[in-house]
Amino acid sequence: MSAGAAGLAAANRQTLQKLVVVALAMFGFGYALVPMYEAICEVTGIRNLLRADAVPANTQVDATRVVTVELDSNTRGLPWTFRPVAGSLRVHPGELATVEYEVRNNLDRPVTGQAIPSYAPAESAQYFRKLECFCFQQQTLAPGEVRRMPVVFVIDPALPGSVATVSLSYTFFEVAGRQGRPG
Repeated sequence: MSAGAAGLAAANRQTLQKLVVVALAMFGFGYALVPMYEAICEVTGIRNLLRADAVPANTQVDATRVVTVELDSNTRGLPWTFRPVAGSLRVHPGELATVEYEVRNNLDRPVTGQAIPSYAPAESAQYFRKLECFCFQQQTLAPGEVRRMPVVFVIDPALPGSVATVSLSYTFFEVAGRQGRPG
């Protein structure tokens, strides 16, 4: 083998080694992303459905009890009309339920908002399990757009028997700096 060919082979080996190190580092980073993502979500409270304790332990329907869920809606500094389609519903703990909220952008420009839920009594929040909710993501509405957005939930049968009514209220806030940008 000539000196030029030997030098080229050595350079190729060195490049291969660097590429293997880079590939291993990329794999390691990708592998580490899952626990990092879960830790960030745990700290910030985002998408709490990923936590194992957020899933009801008992999914049996308690047909002996009925809980009234009262629905409410508000906007803070947001030019939207926002309301629940129905004012309340009655559910058995453990029963899968769906409600809808309707929202309308009253401006002539797109607007982005984020909904924040609140519960009354406050202790009921730990028993209210949302499986699907518009509050999980920012919502961008086009000028004049009307949208119906579902909330799918289960009330954990472990809800204390003294709680017969749960109020679910959403407040929509405009996301600063996001006017008209797709969410």
